[in-house]
Amino acid sequence: MKVLNLAQIKERLKDIDLLSIIEEGFALYSQEKTVVPPVAELLLPEQNGEVHIKYGYVKNDDYYVIKIASGFADNAKYGLPNNNGLMLVFSQKTGEVLAVLHDEGLLTDIRTAVAGAVAAKYLAPKNIKQIGIVGTGVQARLQLKYLQAVTSCRDVMVWGRGIEKLTAYKKDMQADFNIKTTLNAQDIANNCNLIVTTTASKTPLLFADDIQTGTHITAVGSDTVDKQELDAKILAKADLVVVDSIEQCKMRGEASQALRAGLITTKDMIELGNVILAKAPKRRDDKQITVADLTGVAVQDIQIAKAVL
Repeated sequence: MKVLNLAQIKERLKDIDLLSIIEEGFALYSQEKTVVPPVAELLLPEQNGEVHIKYGYVKNDDYYVIKIASGFADNAKYGLPNNNGLMLVFSQKTGEVLAVLHDEGLLTDIRTAVAGAVAAKYLAPKNIKQIGIVGTGVQARLQLKYLQAVTSCRDVMVWGRGIEKLTAYKKDMQADFNIKTTLNAQDIANNCNLIVTTTASKTPLLFADDIQTGTHITAVGSDTVDKQELDAKILAKADLVVVDSIEQCKMRGEASQALRAGLITTKDMIELGNVILAKAPKRRDDKQITVADLTGVAVQDIQIAKAVL
């Protein structure tokens, strides 16, 4: 049995074409070539924590994967990162434990960011005038890092809740990007036509009336029933609503909020895998408004775990 620690995993990631393997995973999922049960979730409200267990396999493959990922929002006061976790890889033939990937949440963070780049590849406008990032945490940094593979735009506006975090974000990212910061999320909607939302907000941060014609939004922060970064009317206004999993997004994420509000139906939802496979429409022109609701599907964990082995 292999046991890989964080340093070993980071070294192996350097040689992996992450965009291709995550893109392939979405395609396999939408072709029903995977088995992905519903997400198991453990909420610890007194600790402001949550644990997600995602698991599954690609049919006729060698492995199945179980991923445990946690998020504890108050960990900063203990000097710890908010996110943690590991991935377990088993033999699909015998059930033998083949590997423990003690990634401390890194692989979840990376596969989420790469999924954002995949969504932008197919849905972002051709002419991106400015990228908008909602949030200042790890995912806000990684989303921007991996977007470099699919767009040449380096002009960025970032929204955060405080000057200190915005200043730190700008310092960390300004070597590769032209960073502007704002405390007003409306500035993102008014000035950016590729937007990525990365927060754990439970109330909308962006509103339909502020979204410009031609904007693409990738929403990755809302991965539970109660989180919401987008006004549900944005999805009703969008020309395309793309989700990572229709089944999963009925229950969690931005699409689920719009469904419960009666603003869209499941017929309005397109899976990202089908866009990749050209079985569903991608962006047609720079006038369309598009939304990608990415709640995180186990096939992403399967793909990145297999690649790291």
